[in-house]
Amino acid sequence: MRATPATSLAALLLAAACGGSSTPPVEPDAEASTIGEDATVVAFDATHVYFGAENRRTVDVPVTFPAAGLRYEQVTLSFALGCPTGGCDWWDRLGHLSIVTSGADTPAPEDDVELEVARFITPYRVAGAYELDVTALQSVLAGDVTMRVFIDTWVGPGHANGAGWLVDASFDFVGGAPTADPFRVVPLWGPGSVVYGDPARPTAREVTVDVPEGVVAAELFALVTGHGQGNAGNCAEFCSKQHTFDVGGSEVTTTVWRDDCSTTATPGQQGTWMYPRAGWCPGAMVTPWTSPVDAPAAGALTVTYDVEGYENTCRPDATECAGCTLGTGCDYDGGSHTEPRFEHSALLVLYR
Repeated sequence: MRATPATSLAALLLAAACGGSSTPPVEPDAEASTIGEDATVVAFDATHVYFGAENRRTVDVPVTFPAAGLRYEQVTLSFALGCPTGGCDWWDRLGHLSIVTSGADTPAPEDDVELEVARFITPYRVAGAYELDVTALQSVLAGDVTMRVFIDTWVGPGHANGAGWLVDASFDFVGGAPTADPFRVVPLWGPGSVVYGDPARPTAREVTVDVPEGVVAAELFALVTGHGQGNAGNCAEFCSKQHTFDVGGSEVTTTVWRDDCSTTATPGQQGTWMYPRAGWCPGAMVTPWTSPVDAPAAGALTVTYDVEGYENTCRPDATECAGCTLGTGCDYDGGSHTEPRFEHSALLVLYR
């Protein structure tokens, strides 16, 4: 995925240092400038994720990361999906890793607040291993946290279509000063779904967040993938659309589409893993959409999101049923024809 503008974060920091930003740079405090030692933190170790007599589609574990305030030159997520006894799930499933927080007034799991660190799609029937640079998120990969793995699987031990997945995830911290200090990660929204193509359900989102003093650069970190097929234009899994964020007047747009599946996804799969899709491939990590944005001033900051206009005329309440690409009717039957939607989350990384 390519975003505009293409200005690098390093260039924005250089401009800020040379007076190109209205927000003066500040010296990091002593805690923030402390260099951490190399470390590896294991979050999940052959953790079985499945659905059956027990619902283990979501698994939470306590994880202790290096202490808050330490800084690292690089942080890499090493992630693997293995096959349990009974074999891997036959199908490509949406999944993610997140940090979970629960307030005193949100005791129910469905009310948990999640900060999505990584998104992936499982391969068809085979194991896979992946890496992802998460250096920008190091300020939240700190101290004692609850980490969650979720896979949208519907199989488990004894099922004819596989027994689920074994999940391994570890974080490798390389001590050293990062090029810029990502001192704050501000959650914007997600993970969650936005239905696409229904005029009664708008896709636009808006949120206002607080920005601290001393920000010299900022970066959008978003995960956006399209799902659902058989609709008009075969959306949203197989249609290419432009998405736009506006961060306090700094606008970035990208086309959410991935056409490199045949060379980057886990090889040797079954199914249609080589086809291009809206931001993802079966058997691959989702590449985060990262775009530098103007450094926001301290105080309230409004962030908006929307996707280019589209009406799905292949839906149950359409004035006239038309455009169903798989020859179905407009009713969603839970099979080949599924409602178009975008799964997305967004964070704002602040630098000083």
